[in-house]
Parts: sequence; C-alpha cells; structure tokens
Amino acid sequence: MCGWVSQPFAAFAKGWRARWFVVLGVFAVTAVLAAFRLHRAMPAAALLIESLGHPLSADGFSSVQIKLHSSDGRELHGLRVETADPNRLVVESVFIKGNTASVRLRAGVLPGDTTVYVSAQNAEAAQVRLQTQIDTSDSVGDGTPDFLRLHDAADRTAFRRWFALLAESLYFRRHAPNEIADCTALVRYAYREALRQHNSAWAKSVALPVAPTAGEIRQFHYPYTPLGAALFRVRGGSFRADDLSTGAFAEFADAKTLWRFNSYFVGRDMTRARPGDLLFFRQEGHDLPFHAMVYLGPSQIDPGHEALVVYHTGPTGKAKGEIRRPTVAELMNFPDPRWRPVPSNPSFLGVYRWNILQGAD
Repeated sequence: MCGWVSQPFAAFAKGWRARWFVVLGVFAVTAVLAAFRLHRAMPAAALLIESLGHPLSADGFSSVQIKLHSSDGRELHGLRVETADPNRLVVESVFIKGNTASVRLRAGVLPGDTTVYVSAQNAEAAQVRLQTQIDTSDSVGDGTPDFLRLHDAADRTAFRRWFALLAESLYFRRHAPNEIADCTALVRYAYREALRQHNSAWAKSVALPVAPTAGEIRQFHYPYTPLGAALFRVRGGSFRADDLSTGAFAEFADAKTLWRFNSYFVGRDMTRARPGDLLFFRQEGHDLPFHAMVYLGPSQIDPGHEALVVYHTGPTGKAKGEIRRPTVAELMNFPDPRWRPVPSNPSFLGVYRWNILQGAD
C-alpha cells in the first residue's frame, strides 16, 4: 500500500521540481536582460574637472594640477588625458584613485591658450582650457631668455651629447649639407639640430653613422619657441620683451657673435672643457679673424680615441675647405702655434659654454 502511494507522489514531486527549475531559469534570464537594459539605459557619468593654479608661466618647467572625478561616483577606468598642443602644455603624470584622478601638466615655452581633453570608459568626454603666459625673465642678464635656458640636468646632458654627436657626425658624412661652408656653419647646424625633436623622420634626414644614445630634451623643441627659428642673439644687453620683435635674435650668427652674445667664458685651460663646449680663436690679419671649434671629448661614434675636437677649416682661396677631427693632443702640438689651445697663445680666446647652460653648470 505504501509503495503504491509513494510512486505517484514521487513522480509528482519530480515534475514539480523540474517545472520550478524552468521558472527559476526564466527568471534569471529575465533579470539579466533587465539589468543589461538598465545598464544601457543609464546615462554616462560626467567627468567634472577642477583646475588649480593657472595661468602658467611659459617657461618650460612650471606645472599645474587639475583634479577630476565622475559625477555618479563610479570608478574611473581607461582614463585618457591629452593636450591640443604639446609645445604649450605637456601631460606629466596621471594618478587615479577610485572615482577621482589628479593630473599634473607642465608648461611648454610657447605662450597662449590650449585645451586639455579627458575621457574615460562609461563617461562623457570633457575638456578644459588653460592659458600660459610669456616668460621674459633673464636671470643671468646675458641676453638669453630663461625659456631657452635648460633648467633640468637631464636636458643639459642630452643637449651636450646631441650637440657633440651631430658636430662629429659631419666629419663622417661623404657629402655634408651645403650650408656647412665654414666653422660657424658647422656649429650653428649642430646647435639647431640638437634642439630638435629627434624622431624617425629627422633621423633619416641627417643620416647619423651610429644609433644615438642621448636622451631627448624635454623643455622645448626647435623651432617651437617664442623666437621661432631665430635662436642666436645678435646684439648685446639683457633680454627684454621687445627683443622678440626687434631683431635681437636671428637664424644666422658668425663666430664673433656666437662668442660675444651666445656663450660665456669658462677658462683658458683645456682641462676645464666639457663635451659640447666651444674653443674660440682670433687670428689678427685675417678677413674673418674669429674661428670656432667644438670640443667633443671621447668619440661617440668610434670609441677608443682620446679627447677630440672637430672644426671646419673654412674656404682657402678656391678650395672649399674641409672638416677635421684631431685629438686635443694633436691640436696642442699643431705646427702653427697660433692654433694651439694653450694659455700662452694670445690667439686662443679660451673655452666657452653655451648660454643655455648658464646658471646651472
């Protein structure tokens, strides 16, 4: 009797459980779909931005912080921060914690308004405009504006290495650029190219004989400065705001101008020279009495040499002249004593260093 009753009851219970699982499954699918629809229907969070401490001085190192957070408290994922003009404003760092973020921005040397764009997953993109103002200070009083002066030690090291490498590389080029016709043209070329952004297109154009190991200069890239391509000071006096428009700077400068207005005296002892420094000579009785050489230190292209210098002889009569790369020891014993970089030589003006390194080295 009990067995007869239990079999129909067991069948009933089994069917009831099956129908219940079906109901639960339908409910679960419905819940998932509803949640998905609700999620898709939820408006994207807004990114709320607060900027602090602007306008900035366009000096290449001053910084500002912006803070942002999501309007609905959701965590920030996939945050992106970009500036419209990296020559005016550069993203230095981004720190995210939950639904908030702190962004550090560094001023370039070009003044003016620029836009910062921010976006994140599941959040509407936002933007904020910031302003940088021209910096006309000349802390040394040598006529070189502080926005050109390299403030960071890594930038100064990078400049030295690039300048020396580019000057030396001309010695190895079968056909140097047409502009390299004398000693000052070599110096101007290496100086200008050392301050450029060194991307792949640039590397192809200069045909370096070795892969460079110097870091990049971060403060600015030629010609994106308030002076544009006019890098060289061509008249005396401290820097003033009207020097930007009255011809105080030019793309061209001869050896005398580089000596007087663009470099400063280090000494007449060659042991004080550092890679990238200049050696100036004045040979009275010449049509162009001022001459410049670049102190390289050890070669970056074919290591193993003792300290080197590089220079262009300039044209002699109908000859175009050539680029030479003697060791310092060879120059010290040059047959004509007027070209020896020694204190006893009155034609040797001394070791000079670029003004953009003044106040730091």
